[in-house]
Amino acid sequence: MAEPTPGALTRGGRDDHVTVHGIRVYGLPVDLETRCVHWHEATDVVAIRFRCCGRVYPCFDCHEAVADHPAEQWPVAEQSAHAILCGACGATLPIVEYLAAEACPACAAPFNPGCRLHRHLYFAPGGPADWSVKLAKTEF
Repeated sequence: MAEPTPGALTRGGRDDHVTVHGIRVYGLPVDLETRCVHWHEATDVVAIRFRCCGRVYPCFDCHEAVADHPAEQWPVAEQSAHAILCGACGATLPIVEYLAAEACPACAAPFNPGCRLHRHLYFAPGGPADWSVKLAKTEF
């Protein structure tokens, strides 16, 4: 069994998770608003359902720490998927809506603007003109 990471709510095993607003969040979360040992400022309240495995992690580093496979980017054609969890209120957002937002449209919790620097880890390149705006809800 993995040794606990200081401050984390899980031991960091592949199947360890916490439940945030009814959704399982894997990785190394430190609270029930999806902050983690890697990113834990007040505005770090977003978790992402990874395309490769369908599991929700607070960040890319959490996925790397516990998943047994490499992460995959969401392709532009699939960026209408509801893959974003607001840890503050539990709303699930389509990727296209999240990428255009500075705060959660459901509860107004601000998102960390620094996350824009890491978009390439989660989402394939392309601008809003390339994205499908059909906001079809997919299974979270």
